Amino acid sequence: MRPALTVALGVLVALTLPIVPTPSAAQQAAQANGPAPLASGDAAPSPWERYTGWPARDTSNFNTLANPKASPPSPTEPKKLAGPVTGDAANGQKLVADRTRGGSCLACHIMGPAGNADLPGNVGPDLSEIGNAGREDEWLWNYVNDPRVYNPATIMPPWGSHQLFSETEVNDIVAFLKTLKSPAVFKTEVDNPARRHTPVEKRDNLDATTNPAMWAVDKGEELYNKREASSGQACASCHGDAATRFKTWAAGMPRWEPRLDKVLGVEEFVFRHAKATTGANWLMESDENIAMAVYLRNLADGQPMQVDVTSSGAREAAERGRALMEVKVGALNFSCRDCHDPQRGGLKWIRGQWLGEAKGQLDHFPTWRTSLNQIWDIRRRFEWCNVAIWANELPPDAKEYGDLELYLASLSVGKKLSVPGIRH
Repeated sequence: MRPALTVALGVLVALTLPIVPTPSAAQQAAQANGPAPLASGDAAPSPWERYTGWPARDTSNFNTLANPKASPPSPTEPKKLAGPVTGDAANGQKLVADRTRGGSCLACHIMGPAGNADLPGNVGPDLSEIGNAGREDEWLWNYVNDPRVYNPATIMPPWGSHQLFSETEVNDIVAFLKTLKSPAVFKTEVDNPARRHTPVEKRDNLDATTNPAMWAVDKGEELYNKREASSGQACASCHGDAATRFKTWAAGMPRWEPRLDKVLGVEEFVFRHAKATTGANWLMESDENIAMAVYLRNLADGQPMQVDVTSSGAREAAERGRALMEVKVGALNFSCRDCHDPQRGGLKWIRGQWLGEAKGQLDHFPTWRTSLNQIWDIRRRFEWCNVAIWANELPPDAKEYGDLELYLASLSVGKKLSVPGIRH
């Protein structure tokens, strides 16, 4: 090849490569000798406001993960009734199927004629023949009103104590329960939770024609190489080739950060580190933050999750996360374990939704929600779990969510990342 042509081709190649600014001396020193620079302050929009389209109800009178003592206490003894319960059984049948009352009783129970074509769940026992069980009216009334008076560890909501149903409505529900004396009849296997097929995700989550979240990988790469106007710097300024630098990094996240006295997940780390180095303001839950989180985890696809829960600080955070799994929150009074422990509601149906176990919940996040046409990171999933059980959510950078994320990650050690995921 002639020298002139060689030079010309070299210039052409150079012109087609991304132009990345040279890191400053301070940045080079930080990369080589110290921990990653991190910005302080809020990593999420403040004051926090609930997402557009989510229920606007305020349930501040009930527990949250940050305030586990807000809910009214459970009764200390059953309420004594003057005589048999009389109520409107027809109205009771409507009430147990009313989805505006915490998702309805049918979310967890088969109840004979009360909507057996409405995808009842099986988290709770089949009540289709409860009228033959010989239960006293007082026992039935108190169990519907607040089952904690008989079983403090119950996963059934305190319908009356938490004012989801009035005492008159509890009467009507009990009147309906007393009419249930025949086995449920189902028209199809789908209607019967005992015969309903367990969902299996078989879609290729790394195929952009199947999973639109793959587009965020391209967006993340673009952001990684983009110079911020205020600093002239990009992520690539210090880190160079992302595919090499971050081949395994995300598999070790989240992690305990002693300088901030909290656990940082990928999303919060992205905001704090980018803000401190390039000046980028990629707040958690912003499009840019989610794109970077998808990109960085996608670079580590196939890597086994390996998080630190043994060093000082990390060990205590993971233990706090384990304890948070037990905290019952919201008007429905559910804990994480109530829904995701197979000894409780896990691996069962709550209405038409399958409750997966806690292990294996993080390896595919951020994930594309086909039912919503949105990418959700794990903190948004935590928030929605809270709102769905009628609790106030915390902002995505809440310390409690960091502890919970670390503990859940520890349950999935060894599972390989496959991001972005795709779920209903």
